[in-house]
Amino acid sequence: MTADLLARMPFAGTLGIELESADADCVRARLTVRAELCTAGGIAHGGVLMSLADSVGALGAYLNLPEGARGTTTIESKTNFLSGASQGQVLVAEARPVRVGRRLSVWQTRIDVEGGEQVALITQSQLVL
Repeated sequence: MTADLLARMPFAGTLGIELESADADCVRARLTVRAELCTAGGIAHGGVLMSLADSVGALGAYLNLPEGARGTTTIESKTNFLSGASQGQVLVAEARPVRVGRRLSVWQTRIDVEGGEQVALITQSQLVL
């Protein structure tokens, strides 16, 4: 099922996101920081971190859609960048719901370097379509 979810999100595939697990309560994914995803100094670009978080949060919202909903879309996102991730490191993102409602869900995603420190904390709101 996880492969089917990522197939619906071509940009996630372009980034190289690998979905580890996904259910209504938690979505977990990995991403290896490649050279083309870096900014100066071989550090992961902030947009990559935001895209990773948006992808896992959106999947969580999708897995919580009520009967008859067409989909979901991000309407707000806030990112706290806490440290950097270097080329070659693996990012691990875990999204969990803060609140799931009929029209809106709020998700918080924590991104860590595998086996290391926290890189970012993202909170996003997903509108049910």
